[in-house]
Amino acid sequence: MPTAVIVDALRTPMGRRQGALAAWHPVDLGAHVLRALVERVGVDPALLDDVIVGCVSQVGEQAFNIGRNAALAAGFPDSVAGTSVDRQCGSSQQAVHFAAQGVIAGAYDLVIAAGVEHMSRVPMGESVVAAGSLPFRHGAGDPFGTALHARYPALVPQGIAAENIAERFALSREQLDAYALESHRRAECAREVGRFDAEIVAVPLVDAAPLEHDETARGAIAAEQLAAFAPAFKPGGMVTAGNSAPVADGAAAVLVASEEFAARLGLPVRARFVAFAVAGADPVEMLTAPIPATQKLLERAGLALDAVDRVEAHEAFASAVLAWAGAVQADPAVVNVNGGAIALGHPLGASGARMLTTLVHELERSGTRRGLQVMSEGGGTANALLLERP
Repeated sequence: MPTAVIVDALRTPMGRRQGALAAWHPVDLGAHVLRALVERVGVDPALLDDVIVGCVSQVGEQAFNIGRNAALAAGFPDSVAGTSVDRQCGSSQQAVHFAAQGVIAGAYDLVIAAGVEHMSRVPMGESVVAAGSLPFRHGAGDPFGTALHARYPALVPQGIAAENIAERFALSREQLDAYALESHRRAECAREVGRFDAEIVAVPLVDAAPLEHDETARGAIAAEQLAAFAPAFKPGGMVTAGNSAPVADGAAAVLVASEEFAARLGLPVRARFVAFAVAGADPVEMLTAPIPATQKLLERAGLALDAVDRVEAHEAFASAVLAWAGAVQADPAVVNVNGGAIALGHPLGASGARMLTTLVHELERSGTRRGLQVMSEGGGTANALLLERP
């Protein structure tokens, strides 16, 4: 059975909403990172079997199969296929799973898994609004339907789910803000010492210098500033814009190959895929599925969590990642060591590939061996994967 490996991984800087990347069309932004990836590796894109791109809001400028459109915009030959995946926030991590699993199955030799989301131009929820309704309401455009509402009459938006998780796991506002503060501190430290430099491809701008660093990070934010944020989702709540991930614009791409094919072409092997898992949980709480996904992954790999050197856990909300960390007894010292989405931003469909890009580079930088990535997703599902450096 073929072994799936990561040859290289690359991402754009994360752009603030209506910030430096606002003028970029999402197809062009996705194409930029695809092109940069194959150019950096020095591989002929004609050898690609597929391009699998995660994107959540596949409407408007992100409609009509953005995966194929970005591959063509990147200048890849017509013969290179492309498709688009939606598993909500885990869309590009699912793209990675599909790419690696295709290699293991013998269906692919060389494939790109990527993600793109331009939330300045295609706002979150745009696909539901375009259908004629808002989320969680019955009637035309309702994405859930009668039977699902009947089974789960208390479906709520993610922000309320994050509030409910904070209450169920007995988390305080102070704990949420402290976690957010540490995410910003770690991200600022990583930026200052250049840890992100090798994983970022600069994005050219009109009438300005190229964007080379994440625009979303708040830098040296103070605890007092985080404490001043008002509750974002309900009066008297604990979840704020300060302890949640900001929306963002960005793209990321991972080149996956069979180990034999990489050796034949003389391509580097940055990491090997060891195990995958997906799991579901209560869609009302929505963000607790990383707990069973992590447990299932570790059971499949025959490992305990303390055998993992680095973890990337999605920071959609501080409450969700703290609940996960407590449930699986994760060591904070190895989780999101360079900060997470609270500091770096969350461009929905691109975040999984962004996190994996950061994880691969961090394993190399730290000289460590095993990395785990787990992603919470809308609707109550989660993806988890395990890597090893050769």
